[in-house]
Amino acid sequence: MTQKLLTLLAAWLIAGVAHALTLAPVKIAPDVYAFIGETGGRTNINYGMNANTGFIVTNAGVVVVDSGSGYLAAKAIHQAIKAVTSQPVRYVINTGGQDHRWLGNGYFKEQGAQIIAARPALADMQERGGMLLAGLKDVDVEMMANTVPTYPEKLFDKQETLRLGGVEIHLLYFYGGHTPGDSVVWLPQSQVLFSGDLVYVDRLLGVLPFSNTKNWLASFAEMEKLKPETIVPGHGQPCSLDKARSETRDYLILLREHMKKAIGEMTDLQGAMDSLDQEGYAYLRNYGELKGGNASRTYLEIEAE
Repeated sequence: MTQKLLTLLAAWLIAGVAHALTLAPVKIAPDVYAFIGETGGRTNINYGMNANTGFIVTNAGVVVVDSGSGYLAAKAIHQAIKAVTSQPVRYVINTGGQDHRWLGNGYFKEQGAQIIAARPALADMQERGGMLLAGLKDVDVEMMANTVPTYPEKLFDKQETLRLGGVEIHLLYFYGGHTPGDSVVWLPQSQVLFSGDLVYVDRLLGVLPFSNTKNWLASFAEMEKLKPETIVPGHGQPCSLDKARSETRDYLILLREHMKKAIGEMTDLQGAMDSLDQEGYAYLRNYGELKGGNASRTYLEIEAE
């Protein structure tokens, strides 16, 4: 095979990667849409988009909820938005510091959008951004083409209200949880809540080294007060508050109550893990991969409290 042919083949492959991701918006309420990510892992097929994002259409512009896992993922989000409306993207809200919440910021900033996040999310992004990008490049370098960590320009402490085209969009930060900067997007007119990673359904949530289960439950309790009719969770299908309680809140309570009792009884880490019965959540995807880490990190968290 000639060098010229090899070069053409390589260019074709890269172009194929660049145009491989197609996203289909799901209508949640009038002018409110979500992109429902896969519940499995990050792959070069899904461009690391194994989480949910979304957007709100108004007659004065579009508000995007989470910019996706990279430049090309954000571009795919924008292409799908353009199939729904010709309105420009005015704002992008990052609901946390995980890769799929904000690594697409650079693309939307090029489009003229203002990027907004809770203040604690910025520190998390700055601390972990390089690591997150490197991890996604390990999956596939080409899918991360043009991706540069791009931080939010506007920060809020506890709440911020966007008023655009007659629509009120409430940005609320409670205490964090899955990541320190987790926040929610509340649409009081449609009673829809974009929960970010404060809610996982259909797959087991992940307690990670930077998670805090105590804060997570406190945030969930504040979120419950809103009484949303529909939740767009961080992972899984749009759901009711009852399902969010069952598959997120109740699981966190199980972890914390068991580990608090074990520590009170001077049970060591291994003994506490061995005596924890999580089988009631075995139907959730990723259960086998995540249950051990969830147990051990919750034990260590409570031990340090």
